[in-house]
Amino acid sequence: MGGALRRFEDIRCLVTGAADGIGHATAAMLLAEGGRVLVCDRNPAGLEALQGAAKLELDVTAEDAAERLMQAAQSELGGLDVLVNNAGIAAGAPVETLTDELWRQVLDVNLDAVFRISRAAIPLLKLSERGRIVNIGSVMSTMSSPAMGVYAVSKHAVAALTKTLALELGEYGITANYVRPGAIVTGLSRDAFDADENFRNFWVNKSALRRLGQPEDIANAIVFLASEEAAFITGHGLLVDGGALQTP
Repeated sequence: MGGALRRFEDIRCLVTGAADGIGHATAAMLLAEGGRVLVCDRNPAGLEALQGAAKLELDVTAEDAAERLMQAAQSELGGLDVLVNNAGIAAGAPVETLTDELWRQVLDVNLDAVFRISRAAIPLLKLSERGRIVNIGSVMSTMSSPAMGVYAVSKHAVAALTKTLALELGEYGITANYVRPGAIVTGLSRDAFDADENFRNFWVNKSALRRLGQPEDIANAIVFLASEEAAFITGHGLLVDGGALQTP
C-alpha cells in the first residue's frame, strides 16, 4: 500500500505508540494516503520524522491520557474516524517469580490503556461516518509461552475487549478488529534478535516465508482494517505472522 492511493483523504486518525516500529509505519502510511493524523508517544523525538502529523508527548498509562488524546483529536483534527491502539510493551517472567509490579506494568500499557482510550473515543467515533478501532493483539492472543504469561494474558484480553467493542458498536457503523503480529523487528524486539542468533533463527525457520516480519508488514494490515475495503469485517483477529503458527 503506497502513497499513490488516497483512501484516507481527510480521514481523521489517531495512532498511539508512534515513535518507532509498527506505530510509526502505520502513521506514515496513513499520512501518505491523505489521512489527517494525530500521533502520540512517550518519546517525542521519535515522532519528528512524521511530517504533517499532529504530535503529542504522552504516556498512555497516565490518569488523564485518554481525556487528553480526545481533546487533542477534537482540537487538532476536528474529531476522530480511526483509532489505532498500538502502544505496548513486551515483558515477562515465570509466574513463580513474576512480581506484582511487572504484572501491573504490562497490563497497564497493553490492556488498561487500550480500554480507557477506546472508551473515551466512542463518542467521537459515533459521530463519524466510518468509525474504526484497530487494536494490536499478538500470536499470543490465543497461546502462551514460558515466562511470557502476563504478556499473553494482556493480549488474550485485548482480543476479548475488541470482540466486545465490535458487538456493542456495530449498530453505529463502527468496526473493531485486532491484528495479531508474529515475530516482527521493532524497537521492542530488535536487541533480542541481534543478541541471540538461535532466537532469531528459530523464528525465521518457523515462518513459512523464512524471514522475520517488518513493521510495514503489520502496518499494511492495520491500514487495510481501517479502510473502506474492510467495512464488513469486525470482531476479527487478523493473523500476520508469515505462516509461523501453521508450522509444528
